[in-house]
Amino acid sequence: MINFETKDINMLLSMLNMKLRDEFSSLSSLTSYYNVDKEVLLEKMKANGYEYVEDSNQFKRI
Repeated sequence: MINFETKDINMLLSMLNMKLRDEFSSLSSLTSYYNVDKEVLLEKMKANGYEYVEDSNQFKRI
């Protein structure tokens, strides 16, 4: 199981973008599958300088 709350931000970014590219068509489907609060994940990523870009279905540096 992936620990979205404590995972190193660089590892989390890499894992999220890989999963979004290879397995999930949206962030909503990924967070639903892993039972993760989407808003909490978005806030964590934003606090570390990344935002989710829906058009490209990936996190990018702000």
